Amino acid sequence: MNSKKALIIVVLMALAGLFVAFDLGQYLTLSYIKSQQDTIAGWYQASPVLVVGVFFLVYVLVTALSVPAGATLMTLVGGAIFGVVVGTAVVSFASTIGATLSFLVSRYILRDVMQAKFASNLESFNKGIEKDGAFYLFTLRLVPIFPFFMINLVMGITKIKTWQFFWVSQVGMFLGTLVYVNAGTQLAQLESASGILSPEILFSFVLLGIFPLVAKKIADWVASRRVYKGVVKPKQFDQNIVVIGGGAAGLVTSYIAATVKAKVMLVEANKMGGDCLNTGCVPSKGLLRSAKILSYIRRAEEFGLNAMEPTFEFKNVMARIQDIIKKIEPHDSIERYSALGVECVTARATIKSPYCVEVDGKEITTKNIVIATGARPFIPPIPGLSETGYVCSDDVWDLQQLPKRLAVMGGGPIGCELSQAFARLGAEVFQVEMMPRLMIREDEEVSEFVEQKFTQEGIHVLTGHKVVRVEQDGADKVLHCELDGESVQVRCDEILVAVGRRANTEGLGIENLDLVVNNNATLQVNEYLQTRFPNVLACGDVAGPYQFTHMAAHQAWYASVNALFGRFKKFKVDYSVVPWCTFVDPEVARVGLNEQDAKAANIPYEVTRYGIDDLDRAIADTENVGFVKVLTVPGKDKILGVTIVGHHAGELIAEYVLAMRHKLGLNKVLGTIHIYPTLMESNKYAAGEWKRNHAPEKLLQWVEKFHHWNRHH
Repeated sequence: MNSKKALIIVVLMALAGLFVAFDLGQYLTLSYIKSQQDTIAGWYQASPVLVVGVFFLVYVLVTALSVPAGATLMTLVGGAIFGVVVGTAVVSFASTIGATLSFLVSRYILRDVMQAKFASNLESFNKGIEKDGAFYLFTLRLVPIFPFFMINLVMGITKIKTWQFFWVSQVGMFLGTLVYVNAGTQLAQLESASGILSPEILFSFVLLGIFPLVAKKIADWVASRRVYKGVVKPKQFDQNIVVIGGGAAGLVTSYIAATVKAKVMLVEANKMGGDCLNTGCVPSKGLLRSAKILSYIRRAEEFGLNAMEPTFEFKNVMARIQDIIKKIEPHDSIERYSALGVECVTARATIKSPYCVEVDGKEITTKNIVIATGARPFIPPIPGLSETGYVCSDDVWDLQQLPKRLAVMGGGPIGCELSQAFARLGAEVFQVEMMPRLMIREDEEVSEFVEQKFTQEGIHVLTGHKVVRVEQDGADKVLHCELDGESVQVRCDEILVAVGRRANTEGLGIENLDLVVNNNATLQVNEYLQTRFPNVLACGDVAGPYQFTHMAAHQAWYASVNALFGRFKKFKVDYSVVPWCTFVDPEVARVGLNEQDAKAANIPYEVTRYGIDDLDRAIADTENVGFVKVLTVPGKDKILGVTIVGHHAGELIAEYVLAMRHKLGLNKVLGTIHIYPTLMESNKYAAGEWKRNHAPEKLLQWVEKFHHWNRHH
């Protein structure tokens, strides 16, 4: 830190110290101002210029030093002393100058440190400020979501220009200043408690109350005028809503819109049901079930049966998967949704404007557009991969012969599920993951548990291996990997790529709307799932941040309701309780925080753990492996997050999802009757462990003494 910064910090600390030492805060109270009202009014009558000057300087100083609530009180005082016209003029410029000084101090002292320390966190924020900084600041000034002093300090660490900050603050704070100054003029006339009921006072309070609502409407209107500039709005529309994409998000969006009698068109270029039905959740769970039955047959001796080795045809397993898809297809079919009132069209859709979508060569005008185009497997640009050939979660279901040796690239949920399934079906599986462990989003002990299970089942787990090149060598496909600077070769018959998913945003015409696309190709949306155009929304995998079918359906409700009724009431998407499950065997389910997330966010927590190996039903089922781990607020039963590793963990987690969603603590879980013997009892026993660990020891000591006394009297 240079000497100038050090000097500024010393001066600020000295001023803060003087403020506290001399109890200057007592002079910034409404009661003190009221007591001195006549005296100050006399000074103003005698020397108006001097009083205005002193008030101006004090206001600038209070604002520059970011005294909490100081500026608000000074604004009311300005109205009380000077009246609406003079008070508004004085306060308007004094507040802007003081805010700018606070802004400059923050920029000079904090910006370099904050930008260096939180570079990755601030990257997207900086881009937003660079593009829309003036409007963003204007909205904050107009609709005071946060205290103004906080806005000054935060904007100081951004790259917004000083002059831009000054004039936007001057304009943005004017209406708020006028309202508060007017309130101050009325408070000056308050002589007694009964005076609070005067029409003038009540009107001022009404203005204060409705100002944020009116200001928000003004901000929305300004934003709308800005974003829709140059857009021709049709006088009437063909549809209330056009939904692009017939996967989980698009289907639920259409269903809700049709239920509330909107005219809705659903456009799907490929298959209804999206990847969940056709290439994702449904086929993968069908494959996992077949693989699990095979593992049970091989475990026959554990259940008191004679040892046996199953025989099967791989093509029959894959045929079963297609049968499963066909049985579920009617749920997501054109016929069903047409009967519900949805106009279903099989075609590609191109967005021409916020109010127009081209479908099969025909332009459809629509009041709202919801983009729900999902995602696809991400194929990394590894030299030789495309030439050598591979399968992914889209086309692995077309295999008719089981690969003898299968290399699975990826250690996330999809890679882990398919690795275990193919290994149980008889393939020699090499799971290649560049990260130091599998399932990197879970706690380290979970990764170790899964890796040990995989190793026991014969899977070659190759973590820390980065694939740098792929080539064909005769009949072999060869992955050339790097491990700690050394070269490692993995030979196989087939490569399965499962390294993540990328949102489908290409070919939609989003460039016509200049929509913002994130690094993973998802569309940038706000908390209401709106893009930069409020009537163009996105939900599901194409919006993120969670690429789960259940989250797509969850978002779809918000997208549909906000699109159709947003002019009256909008709803922010609730991400407070998000569960998910990786369907390896045993399953790994989670909701809320785990330990590594809590540590990263610096959130204090306590851990309660229950081993499922001790559960009666798990022992009876010979599935007595795994654990329930609950994170709670220290000293309280409030649940921060739960991880369950075990048989049917994806079902067991539901009780904790419900508890967290409705703010029920572990005491409520413990007090709920659970059927015996069931796996669900593990949740009750985990809550019991927490209760035992928080037993009131002092009270129990007195209770023990009471029982001792009771036995002898």
